[in-house]
Amino acid sequence: MSPSVKAVRRPAAAACAVLVAAPIAAMVPWASPAAVAETLTLYSAQHPQMVDGITADFTKATGIKVRTREGEAPEIASQIVQEGAASPADIFFTENSPELVLLDEKGLLAPVDTSTLAAVPARDSAASGDWVGVLARENVLAYDPELIKPDQLPQSLLDLARPEWKGRIAIAPSDADFLPLVAAIVQLKGRETALAWLRAMKTNAQVFDDDEGVVAAVDRGAVATGIINNYYWARLHREKGGATKSEIHHFAGGDVGGLINISGAAVLKSSRHQAAAQKFLAFLVSRPLQTKLAQQNVGFEYPLAPGVPANTLLKPFDQLHPPTLSASELGDDQESAKLLREAGLL
Repeated sequence: MSPSVKAVRRPAAAACAVLVAAPIAAMVPWASPAAVAETLTLYSAQHPQMVDGITADFTKATGIKVRTREGEAPEIASQIVQEGAASPADIFFTENSPELVLLDEKGLLAPVDTSTLAAVPARDSAASGDWVGVLARENVLAYDPELIKPDQLPQSLLDLARPEWKGRIAIAPSDADFLPLVAAIVQLKGRETALAWLRAMKTNAQVFDDDEGVVAAVDRGAVATGIINNYYWARLHREKGGATKSEIHHFAGGDVGGLINISGAAVLKSSRHQAAAQKFLAFLVSRPLQTKLAQQNVGFEYPLAPGVPANTLLKPFDQLHPPTLSASELGDDQESAKLLREAGLL
């Protein structure tokens, strides 16, 4: 990957780097520890500390090495489009579905093995079968209970456009995680409502570079509330030994603020290692790895393999009340980026 791809802005705490669970090589029936003279190139827009553990386990289980190149999802997806059939990438693993939808629209992805797709609910993968859902995250509102009481929290994300929220909300519009939220508002409420909400955010919100900045500001009492994905608060809570000042608010009733984002992976059609790359996707959704990812205190995302419980720090998945939106309905982030620019937030 060229130097134009930005480094992922998600520093890992050293204490979170240790994986906890039994060795996966011993639990995956198709795995073989025998050395394989193959090296996969993974373009990753997932958290590095989690991906490092996954690739190390995959190599132990299969003998297949993985070379990881990291960056922000929109930039990586754009680069893959530019590289086309000449892309050196074998696999793309990203935090949000829109980049996968974009590459699928461009015809750059290979069909995922049916057995791999069958390992997670069909709604969490591409309808085309060209990428597979791996993990899920919930959009939440971090808040400081000393600055705002629980009964004063908004019932809807759209309520934050009201004048009384001026100076009391933090956002990170340039973070890739913000784009699907904009897409969800467009899908559920229309483009004009989304643009009006973004313009209100321009007036009301303190703007940060990323979700880490948002949750840190809320936790130190610099701002009352902040829009984030759930794992940013969970990671901060873990890093601070449970001594976070902030708490998180879950939007209910199918409100757009409770959007569930799907992290997924795909094999590039241009890959010269199709069989090995498909094996990596199967590994990602295998029950042993999904269980390990849920138990470790690194990613704090929801496993998609049925029956695998989430990390105990997270609200149980079946108690969440997200809006009903498919990945195809969320689209490819292009309209979201246009709206953010139009609102003056990018």
